Order: sequence, then structure tokens, then C-alpha cells
Amino acid sequence: MTTWANAHVLKLLEGETVQFRPRGQSMKGKINSGQLCTVEPSKGKDLKVGDIVLCQVRSRDYLHFIKAIQGDRYQIGNNRGYINGWVRRGKIFGVLNKVED
Repeated sequence: MTTWANAHVLKLLEGETVQFRPRGQSMKGKINSGQLCTVEPSKGKDLKVGDIVLCQVRSRDYLHFIKAIQGDRYQIGNNRGYINGWVRRGKIFGVLNKVED
């Protein structure tokens, strides 16, 4: 399935940092619709609760928070209190490191 994030995910898996302007309101207050986001590969990074990650939950791509961690499982959710679900480390492709207008 082709999604908005496919090209970005491929670059992240190759070790490249990516930039894009996500649209939507689910992360308002942290990332406003249309802001430029810089995401670096998550491979080798120590992920923690509160990190904003580019990930895939049930075949949908999100740039959302890590809300909880249980071993190799990460709970993903937005800035409005919604929980998308749990993913394994292999479904987290990148970590947000900068947001600009």
C-alpha cells in the first residue's frame, strides 16, 4: 500500500534524514499543520516516552508521540489524547529532531 510517508520511510531506512510538511490537527501545539519537520533515522537511537516518531500502526503512518513503552512495544498517540495503538521497534522509522515554520 502506498502512503504519504513511503518515500520518507525508504530514505530513513537508508540512513538519510528527511524533511516534510505534515497536514492535520492531531499534533497541534507541538506540530502545527504545514510546519517543516526534520526527522532523522531511529536506528540505533534510544527511544523514550515523549519522543515524536514517524511510525506505522496497523498499516497507517503517523508522526506521533511515544506514550508508553513495554519491552519492545511502543504505544503511539497524538497530542489530543488519542491512542493509535502498540507497535514493535521495527515499525518506528524516524525521530523528530526539529520543527520550523
